[in-house]
Amino acid sequence: MAIVHYTAMASAEDAARRLSDPEAQVSCHWLIGADGGIWRLVDEGRRAWHAGLGRWGGVADVNSNSVGIELDHPGTGPFPDAQITALERLLAGIVRRHPLIAPERVLGHSDVAIGRKIDPGPCFPWRRLALAGLSVWPEGAGLSDPAGFHADLDWIGYDWHSAPEARLAAFRMRFRPGHDGPLDAVDAGIARAVAERWPNRSRVTRVDAAAAGA
Repeated sequence: MAIVHYTAMASAEDAARRLSDPEAQVSCHWLIGADGGIWRLVDEGRRAWHAGLGRWGGVADVNSNSVGIELDHPGTGPFPDAQITALERLLAGIVRRHPLIAPERVLGHSDVAIGRKIDPGPCFPWRRLALAGLSVWPEGAGLSDPAGFHADLDWIGYDWHSAPEARLAAFRMRFRPGHDGPLDAVDAGIARAVAERWPNRSRVTRVDAAAAGA
């Protein structure tokens, strides 16, 4: 996987210092400045501490199975074009080096840390990455029955241990930013489109503890 974050710090230099400080116990593989400058902080073959207690599909240790990318960004407002252009260039190289990182495995921190993290936030241009073949976006999704929404989220990879309302919020952050209110047919239609086209290859099936004899 490749996991995108934002730093929410004063500058890229401040972020680089913190991400390189062993006492901070946080790190990432790459940092991209607002001007498009790129820092390599950890070799991609080594584990970086960027996702915390993340989970995606059947992967419970996201740090050991991902490349972490931090963007120098405050968490509000649009991302600079130079920064996203640099991200596209970097991701293209990451995908070439790691064939298992398919577009559907380019994720936000909010996707893998449900209810705990919101970066890269509602302003991040996921559709732009998808048009470049570096992420996914369900163009033309129709409506669907909300009763199937959470089963589709399971297929996509969202952690089923999380509360339903937190899963909905994380999904909307990614695919329907800015929308609020109860789960509806539009949410369900988008989830169905993503689940059908990009099912998670490391999906774990829910098991009813009583039925399993636990």
